[in-house]
Amino acid sequence: MTPPVIREVPLTGPGSGPYSITIGPDGALWLTLAGSGGIARLGPDAGVRIFDADPPASRPLIITAGPDGALWYTRSGDDRLGRVTVDGRTSSVALPAGTAPCGLAVGPDDALWYAGTGDDTIGRVTVDGAVTRHPLPVTGGFPSMLTAGGDGALWFTLNRANAIGRIDVSGEVTLHALPTADAGPVGITRGGDGALWFVEIAAGQLGRITVDGRIAEFPLPDRAARPHAIVADPAGGCWFTEWAANRIGHVDPAGRITGHDLPTPASEPHGLAVAPDGTVWTALEIGAVAVLTP
Repeated sequence: MTPPVIREVPLTGPGSGPYSITIGPDGALWLTLAGSGGIARLGPDAGVRIFDADPPASRPLIITAGPDGALWYTRSGDDRLGRVTVDGRTSSVALPAGTAPCGLAVGPDDALWYAGTGDDTIGRVTVDGAVTRHPLPVTGGFPSMLTAGGDGALWFTLNRANAIGRIDVSGEVTLHALPTADAGPVGITRGGDGALWFVEIAAGQLGRITVDGRIAEFPLPDRAARPHAIVADPAGGCWFTEWAANRIGHVDPAGRITGHDLPTPASEPHGLAVAPDGTVWTALEIGAVAVLTP
């Protein structure tokens, strides 16, 4: 099999800390800049535009295309959801103090759902700014990332409670404990097989949970790789980042795992997105984007 080709595209200067990446409705790539505050847009022509209206301490983390044609993102440093239109107009929605939102996804109800790492909540925000909070039945669980499942609910990781959670649109919560102690789940995505795939950053494993709660775990070849984010691919597998190992990994539907080293040492890969043509784009904290062509 021919190995994939990986190249890097410069994005911003040192310290900006590109963290999360998504494909916008305009076909461009949109990234959060956790280190400097603000959002970057990488156009199809490789042109870069920075939207820096947010305070530097706002610490934007996860970005997603919203149901209203704009990009929405969590601001963990100042307890807000940010919004930017494709033509660059910015606004935000205030969340309760101490929320520290991280993960963000569009639910089956066309609202934005976020993970409140600071107050053990899963929250819902409509596009006109109405906020609803759903407290979780754990204390200090550190809800981190979330994704929409195929069962009409949102699924999320509880990093410190060592569990995967499910919340339906009415707010009913179910928790599933992980088999491996202190696994530290973070990224989660809906796979092409209908199950939810997630990463265990502390255990060096991938996990898969079916909508009826059956869990399987897949150890990485490098258990110290610190997997961070994960996204489904069109072929039924998933791509994921190995933050400490400076790699992009792939798991196929059967659980077979491969890894691909990034060109620049210690580039700190975080979020990633799969484009319609199958290329994989990864945010690198050094201030660049990696492009993997399978």
